[in-house]
Amino acid sequence: MSYLDRDTYGMYKSNRSGGPGPSVMGADTLIGNDVYNEKEEDLGDIKEIMMDTRTGRVNYAVLSFGGFLGMGEKLFAVPWGALKLDTQHERFILNVDKDRLKDAPGFDKDHWPDMADKNWARSIDTYYGIDTNSGESPPL
Repeated sequence: MSYLDRDTYGMYKSNRSGGPGPSVMGADTLIGNDVYNEKEEDLGDIKEIMMDTRTGRVNYAVLSFGGFLGMGEKLFAVPWGALKLDTQHERFILNVDKDRLKDAPGFDKDHWPDMADKNWARSIDTYYGIDTNSGESPPL
């Protein structure tokens, strides 16, 4: 389902950003978006967007991967800076191999990590190659 399908307030009817999609989007319109890698492999979908309430910065997207009909799925906190919006296909791109994602630190729906823990955050950012000081992906 695309952000246009979840646009309950009509905020995306006129695109004034000049680009292929809006420059600012409601977080709720991104929930459920698919995530693929650059090899066109389906990595799952976004279940939640986690924001640091002290800074107002979006820190992580919680990605669901694996399982069947919600059973056995694994959740992953993916640094927001590791995702790119693919407006052409209305999905996100995460530059990680499917096998690497299978081995990524994850959690189940009943045992969420403390995402405010700086050591946990640093380990997740490092795993996905994010500069922990800036929150941005390092230049390639």
